[in-house]
Amino acid sequence: MEPRVSFITLGVADLTRSTRFYCEVLGLTPRPTSMAQVTFFDMGDLCLALFSKSQLAADAGISGEGSGFAGISLAHNVSSIEEVHRGEGAASEF
Repeated sequence: MEPRVSFITLGVADLTRSTRFYCEVLGLTPRPTSMAQVTFFDMGDLCLALFSKSQLAADAGISGEGSGFAGISLAHNVSSIEEVHRGEGAASEF
């Protein structure tokens, strides 16, 4: 398995305002998508995603309230289900 981060997802309070900031101030171009609740930016081999912080917390199955959730997630995407299963045993060793 190749060690890499595929996605960085930031949970934001206001998706429209945050998207505008990343476009206008940082000069990034959003990737076309049919999903209105997320904005994707290609950054080389990495994808940056902006997502509602409350929806990101719900997606992770945790509460978005309080100080327990920083509003960021990292993802490592693999090419096949077999790669997922090979990584399961290694993760349980920690």
